[in-house]
Amino acid sequence: MWLGMVLAVSFLEAPLKFRAPGVTVRVGLGIGRLVFRALNGVEAVFAAVLVAVALLGAVPVPVPALAAAGVLAVQLLAVRPGLNRRSDAVLAGEEAPRSRAHLVYVVLEVLKAAALLTGGVLLLAG
Repeated sequence: MWLGMVLAVSFLEAPLKFRAPGVTVRVGLGIGRLVFRALNGVEAVFAAVLVAVALLGAVPVPVPALAAAGVLAVQLLAVRPGLNRRSDAVLAGEEAPRSRAHLVYVVLEVLKAAALLTGGVLLLAG
């Protein structure tokens, strides 16, 4: 489920919304913030459940699945604050330069998706 949500939001909705007629950068950023806040909230719950299950040792949790939780933590704690500052500036009408943090976030999304896919395959194979 987590992988499907990441693929749908990060790799479909996020880039496509800016191609829709009449969607400005400000409108797209506003929508994106809401969507990613919701996605990240659900992801945090999934990650917390994975970590709790791993700590309790009731069910083996593949290392890649736990790595996805770690990637999410990096995204939320290290990358998102900078992205939020930039989007705040753009939404306030300021001209803000493109952010390298966005590229870092995308790379982390790819790593998280790969970790989730690998963890899922290991769960199904085990």
